[in-house]
Amino acid sequence: MSKCCENSDSEAPRGDAPCKAFEWFEDMVSHCIEYAGAAKAAGRPIVGIMCEYTPRELVLAAGGITACLCGGSAEMVGPAEDDLPANLCPLIKSTYGYHTQKANPFLEMADLIVAETTCDGKKKMYELMGRTCRMHVLELPQKPYAREAMEHWKAEMRKLKEALEELFSVEITDAKLREAITLMNRQRSLKRRLAELMQSDAPPLTGRLLLDFQSIIACIPGALDHYAEALQQLTGKPGPAEYADRVRVMMTGVPVPHGAHRVLDIIENSGGLVVAMENCSGIKPIYEDVDDQGDDPLSAIAEKYFHLPCSVMTPNDSRMELLAELAGDYRPDCIIELIWQACLTYDVESARVRNLAVALGIPYLRIETDYSPSDSARIAVRVEALFETVRSRKGGSNA
Repeated sequence: MSKCCENSDSEAPRGDAPCKAFEWFEDMVSHCIEYAGAAKAAGRPIVGIMCEYTPRELVLAAGGITACLCGGSAEMVGPAEDDLPANLCPLIKSTYGYHTQKANPFLEMADLIVAETTCDGKKKMYELMGRTCRMHVLELPQKPYAREAMEHWKAEMRKLKEALEELFSVEITDAKLREAITLMNRQRSLKRRLAELMQSDAPPLTGRLLLDFQSIIACIPGALDHYAEALQQLTGKPGPAEYADRVRVMMTGVPVPHGAHRVLDIIENSGGLVVAMENCSGIKPIYEDVDDQGDDPLSAIAEKYFHLPCSVMTPNDSRMELLAELAGDYRPDCIIELIWQACLTYDVESARVRNLAVALGIPYLRIETDYSPSDSARIAVRVEALFETVRSRKGGSNA
C-alpha cells in the first residue's frame, strides 16, 4: 500500500483517498515553491496575502500569483516575541516569526504584501512588518449592514487595483478580471464539491484529508488538476463503514493554517469525523462564487468578498446564518469551536455560537489553545467527554 493511504498513531485517519492526488498535496509546499520560483524568474509578481478578504482575482488579472503567508508553525512563535507580546494570537506571532527569521520563501519572494485590517493584533503587526516589506493596507469596513459600507469597500477595491497597476506596470482590464473570475470560480467550485462529499453518512475521506487539500498559491495548475482527479475518484464512492459510526463534528472558529492542525487530529483520533469546517480554512471562503454575468466585474468581486462572515464584523449575523445552514446540510452531532489564545473577536462571539448550538439541539465545545502541544492531553479528554455525551444522547448506538 502506498504511504499516503496508510494510517499512523500520530495522525488522524486519512481514509481510502486517491493516492496520486493526496501525494501531490502532501508535498504541496514544495510544489508551490517551485511554481513561485519559476513565476518570479519569468517576471510575474508575487503577492503575499494575510486573509481571505484579499481578492485573488485582482492579483491574477495583474499577471501575478498570490501566496498565503499565515504562519502555522509553533517554532516561529518564540522569535516573534522579541517584538510582539506573548499574550497575542499564535497565528500572528508565527507569521511575524517567519518574517524576522526569513524562513518563509513566499514572503521572501513577495513583491508586495496585501495587509487586511481585520483584528487589532494583525494591524499593529503589519506596522512592524511594513518597515522592511512593501505593503498595501486593505481597509475593511467593520459594519457590514451599514449603507455606506459597500461603497467604502468598492473604493478599497479600486485603490488596490490602481496600486497593482502602478507597481507592476500593467493594466487590469475588465476582460482580464472576467478571466480571473472564471479561474477562481473553478477553484472554489472544485473545493466546494469536495467539501460536499462530507455530507454522506459514510464520507469517502476524513476531515483532516479534506483540510490537506489546500494550496498556498491560488489556482496553481497542479492543485486544480488534482482537485478534479480527487472528485472523479471519490464522487459516489462510500467511505469505510466505520466512518458512519463516528461522531460527526462541525468545526468553527479561527483559521487553521498549514501546520496548525493539531486539534483536528485530536478530534479525529478520538473517534470524531470533522464533516464541516465553517472557518476560513474550510467552507466560508468557497461558499459563494463571484457573479460572472454582471456589467462591472470589479463590483462583483467586491460583493463576493464582502460577504465573508468574519468575527471582525459587527454585528456578524451572517456567520450564525451560515452555521445553521451548514448544520442542516452536514448533520453534525456536535459543534466544536476552536479559538486561538488572544483572538478576542472569535472568543467573544463564541457565546453566540454556543446559543446557536443550544437552539439547534446539539452539544457544543469551546477549545481555546495556541500552537504548543502542551495541552493536547487535556483537549483530548474534553473531546472524548463531548463524544460520550453525543453517544449517550443517541442511545449508545455508537458506543
